[in-house]
Amino acid sequence: MKAIGYLEAKAIDQPDALLDIELPMPTATGRDVLVNVNAISVNPVDTKIRRNAQPNEGEHKILGWDAVGEIVAIGDDVEHYKVGDKVWYAGDITRQGTNAEYHLVDERIVGKQPLTLSNTEAAALPLTAITAWELLFDRLGFDLLGFNVINHAASDTRLLIVGASGGVGSILTQLAVKLTNATVIGTASRQESQAWVTSLGADYVIDHSKSLTEELARIGISDVTHVISLTHTDKHFNEIVEALAPQGQLALIDDPQEPIDIMKLKRKSLSLHWELMFTRSMFQTADMDKQRQLLNAVSSLIDDGELVTTLGQNFGKINAENLIKAHAYIESGKSIGKVVLEGF
Repeated sequence: MKAIGYLEAKAIDQPDALLDIELPMPTATGRDVLVNVNAISVNPVDTKIRRNAQPNEGEHKILGWDAVGEIVAIGDDVEHYKVGDKVWYAGDITRQGTNAEYHLVDERIVGKQPLTLSNTEAAALPLTAITAWELLFDRLGFDLLGFNVINHAASDTRLLIVGASGGVGSILTQLAVKLTNATVIGTASRQESQAWVTSLGADYVIDHSKSLTEELARIGISDVTHVISLTHTDKHFNEIVEALAPQGQLALIDDPQEPIDIMKLKRKSLSLHWELMFTRSMFQTADMDKQRQLLNAVSSLIDDGELVTTLGQNFGKINAENLIKAHAYIESGKSIGKVVLEGF
C-alpha cells in the first residue's frame, strides 16, 4: 500500500523530510478495524513530531492523526462496526498514523462519518472536535444544558478562548456557542481570522497581539470565569491570571516554551487543567469508548445543522509533495481552519 513517512526527523525544507513509500497491508485483529483512508487532515502535532521524533532504526515513521474512510476488515472482538461502514477518527499517537492507504485503529476511538459532509469537510474535524469536547465537558465541567460551576450561574459564565481561529479553536467556539450558555470571547489577531471567529458565532472577538485585559475592558468585560488557552500560553499567562475571576479555571493544550509559574494561581484559587486527546488511547483508559460516543454526537450535531466544518484549505492528493506544502503552511502560523488532503 502507498504511504508517506520519514526515516529521520528533519525541518520541512530539508531533503527527504517526507517520502512516498510502499508498505505491507496491515491485518485487523482484536478490537481493531482496518480503514481504507479517503481523506486526512494535518495538525500541528504532525509537524511537531516530524521535527523531533526519530523513527526506529531502519523504519519509516508514518504521521497523521485524522482520517475519514471506509472499513474493509474488522478484528474478532469488534462490536460496533462492520465492513462497509464509513467512519472518522483521530487515531492513537503511539501507533502508525493515517498518512497511508490503509490504517488500523481501535474501534473505541472511531465514530460514524457525518452524512452531510464530503470526505474533506469531515476530515477537518476529528482530532480538534475530540480536543474541544474534552476541554469543555471533561476538563472544565460543562454539561450540555449549560455550565455546572460552583458560584457561577450559567448565564454569568464568561469563556475566553485564546487562539480561536485555529483548528481546535474553530470547533471549540462552535461547541461553546451551541451547547453552553456561556458568553464566548475568542481571540484572533488578523482581520481575516477575526472575521472567521465571528462567523462561528463568538459573542466577541478580541486581539491577542494586544493586552488581553485591555481588550476585555474595551468590550466591557472586567473578568472571565474560564480561559481555554490553545497557543502561546506562556506569553499570555500573566494576563490570563489577571483576567480570571477568583475560583476561575484555566485549561490549555499547548507546550509552553517558557515555564509558567503556577504559584500565581494560588491567590485566586484558580485551577489548571491539561488536555491531551491521546490520553485515553495511550493508556487504554476504562472510559476510552467515550471518544467513539463523542464523535458520534458531533456527527449528529453536524447532520442536524448545528455545527459546520472547519475546513480551511485543500492541498490535493495525499502524497509527500503535498504534505510537505501542508506542513510548511501550518508552521507559518498563518493557517485559518484546517488543512486537508484527499485520495492517493
